[in-house]
Amino acid sequence: MKLHLLPLLALLAAPTFAQPAPAPDYRNPASWLCRPGAKDPCSGDASTSRVTADAVVTLDMLPAAKKPKIDCFYVYPTVSTDPTPNSDMTADPAEIGVAQAQAAPFRQGCRVFAPLYRQVTLATLRDRMMGKPVAADPAMGLRDVSAAFADYMKHDNKGRGVILIGHSQGSGVLKALVQTEIEGKPVAKQIIAAYLAGHNLLVPQGADVGGDLKSTPLCRSATQTGCVVAWVSFRDTMPVPPASLFGRPREAAPGMAVACTNPAALAGGRAPLRPLMVNRTGIVDNGTPAPKWAKGRNIYMPFVALPGLLSGECMNRENANVLSVGIKADPSDPRTDTINGDVMVGGQVVPSWGLHLIDMQVAMEDLVDLAKTQGQAWLRRRGK
Repeated sequence: MKLHLLPLLALLAAPTFAQPAPAPDYRNPASWLCRPGAKDPCSGDASTSRVTADAVVTLDMLPAAKKPKIDCFYVYPTVSTDPTPNSDMTADPAEIGVAQAQAAPFRQGCRVFAPLYRQVTLATLRDRMMGKPVAADPAMGLRDVSAAFADYMKHDNKGRGVILIGHSQGSGVLKALVQTEIEGKPVAKQIIAAYLAGHNLLVPQGADVGGDLKSTPLCRSATQTGCVVAWVSFRDTMPVPPASLFGRPREAAPGMAVACTNPAALAGGRAPLRPLMVNRTGIVDNGTPAPKWAKGRNIYMPFVALPGLLSGECMNRENANVLSVGIKADPSDPRTDTINGDVMVGGQVVPSWGLHLIDMQVAMEDLVDLAKTQGQAWLRRRGK
């Protein structure tokens, strides 16, 4: 069974540990997956093939900003293939690959920091889903990331604005970081925004602030700062099943709803999405090869942009709040009419997961541009 990028906190009950394991030493460069100036997954090849509807392919190198004035602090999703309950501090190919897919594009606008952390592994989550006892410490990831963020703030930040970026388990850890280490504290003034993809962030129904985060509102414009963008993705053409893991509170939460903010249209409504799809077999090995992007074209670049193919809108569907993703398919043109990104088990789509594997990829260029715009707005307000 290959279920990757699973949500963390809803699947594991925290056991009691007599003495928590100490956090890693984040003064050690080996404790970081990505740091500025290092040769790492976030500084690798981010070149992109742009494939238009008529199959014209152009190359975009997506160069890194020369002297970015803001930072991005990225926490990766559940991808560790370690056989232990919690992962170790050595990056495996899946952790490297997901950083290349989800974090590297942001180097166009910011310095990227990404700590290694001892996340709950895929092996543990599979055991939990099959009803087996598990021994993971789900709080270990938060302790590690909190220590990494404290080290970053003390030694690297130097008054700069920072965008928090996470997906799935990474988003859950960052939400907890905001709750425990940021809201109500001086450091909150340096948070440009938080992008929490693939996670059920709760807000009061009809409101933009409250719920999981007490003082951090949802972002409703590209120049708003100190706010959060959160969404879970489903295809327009597939219903959100009653057993879906996303879009609805998983436990009794009277008056609460799952937040949805469309990265391409923060104020609401349907808008074109600008994806950067990964040109290989998914973000992690989910058994789903990348589609043939265009007939008669061989695409070799790490990323593929598909202008005009996707659109998205935050919608309430089947009593779930989701980013509903539509595909403007045209069988008469040579470009692909589909995208990969579904969770597959035994060759079959698992509909309860929606497009969880590509929550970030479906709007990656929108997110990168949003990071630039919000960063500029934060800098202007401080006269920088």
